[in-house]
Amino acid sequence: MKTKLKKSTSFLLAAFIVPSAITACKKNTTNTEEPNLVEIKDRSVNPALVNTLSGFENLKITTLISSDDILPESPDFIFGAQPDGAAVLKNPDGKGYIMINNHEILQSVSRVYLDENFKPIKGEYIVDSDGGMTRLCSATLATPEEHGFPRPVFLTAGESGVESMTHAIDPFGSASEKKNQYRVKSALGRWNAENAVPLPKGAYPGKTVILIGEDESDGQLAMYVSNTQGDLESGRVYVLKRTDDNPVETDILKNNSYNVEFVELDNVKSSTGAQLQQQTVTKKAIMFARVEDIEYRKGSAANGREVYFVATGVSQSDKITPVAGKTMWGRLYKLVLDADNPLKGKLEVVVDGADNPGKSIVNPDNVCATENYVYIQEDGDSFYANNDHDGTIWQYNIASKALKPMLRMNHNRTNAAFNAKYNPSNDTRLSSWEFGAMYDISDLIGKPNTFVVNIHPHTWRDDKYRNADKGTTRLSNNNEGGQVVIVTGVAK
Repeated sequence: MKTKLKKSTSFLLAAFIVPSAITACKKNTTNTEEPNLVEIKDRSVNPALVNTLSGFENLKITTLISSDDILPESPDFIFGAQPDGAAVLKNPDGKGYIMINNHEILQSVSRVYLDENFKPIKGEYIVDSDGGMTRLCSATLATPEEHGFPRPVFLTAGESGVESMTHAIDPFGSASEKKNQYRVKSALGRWNAENAVPLPKGAYPGKTVILIGEDESDGQLAMYVSNTQGDLESGRVYVLKRTDDNPVETDILKNNSYNVEFVELDNVKSSTGAQLQQQTVTKKAIMFARVEDIEYRKGSAANGREVYFVATGVSQSDKITPVAGKTMWGRLYKLVLDADNPLKGKLEVVVDGADNPGKSIVNPDNVCATENYVYIQEDGDSFYANNDHDGTIWQYNIASKALKPMLRMNHNRTNAAFNAKYNPSNDTRLSSWEFGAMYDISDLIGKPNTFVVNIHPHTWRDDKYRNADKGTTRLSNNNEGGQVVIVTGVAK
């Protein structure tokens, strides 16, 4: 996203929940209930707004939900603009599934109920713009099975300036709580944050380790650590620095590995975001150009300590010239944390858009990691002058280091009827649409290699989508349509 930007039903619910990650591609507990009932087919009245690229013709794309869809059990519900961080869980009543989505520009969180066949049947908002308070971008579902939390918690980070905070939302909580502003967690600090990602419970048994990405031009990779699993109240917060005290991002060179450590910030709960920013300077933290999404590798406890994150990049106002010391086109970093101490590790650049400017990754935003691949979702609407493509999802092979474009936004610009609906302003700029979360639902629904992808088609605007959450805070610039698609055949 742009630097632009309760009560649990029952503690026992956790025993019945098989969750899917948000933005994170989690290895989920296999669903042995009703695996053959799920039918992956087009469920929306709108066409898929994304295409496969050469070499990935085996992938199948189907639409799950779009803003024009009328759900039979809630005909007044509108699936709102900019679906970003998301998750799917088994419905604890044993009948179907529940999908949770952030809607960034709306500052809200929707909950859509899917039947046993994975068809959307009902929707509502469990956080509206009043309760969200700030833009809500990526998110991560912390679960008992994967993270050791006592019950599922939807961690959604605020991203409307440095005083924003991270919310801990009960995915099964009452919709009557949607205006609740007291679900933010001061112990995680105040950041212009993209995501808050807990590492799996096997990475550091008995601890809660949460990585936070700050989407600022002098952005941070922060870490929250508690010695109690699932604790969001009493941990400490740290920021990443090189052990040689060099804070300059572009001094981190590709094909090199750097010793890094996390240094503790003082008085986090009582500090303002501005005060925390000053501490990062004093403590010589690395100043990344917009840390956005964060992911960990799947497959083993050791893999859970292998972390991938993106710096989206910044340019000068001409959209051509880099800012000194900052990545412009964007980077994918790999951080391998020490097996015995999460505060130490090795950092390297694994993909750098500057290696092939405009033809490689451009403004990477969300990431999705499996055991063998990292999928990089672009937010290229910084509109760099030398960019040559629309928004793309890239496949990075961890073993071979090969980078391939896999999916691309389908703007269908030569179709007049299509553009009258999805681009009424006739915006001809490349990459005017962006991707939100991509996440793995394979084990959850019993269908191998199945992923969900969220789409922000920013030029698709209609006043009938305005203020979809019916909050009172975000009443303008929120009339975009949004879409969620399912992609099958994705390599893991």
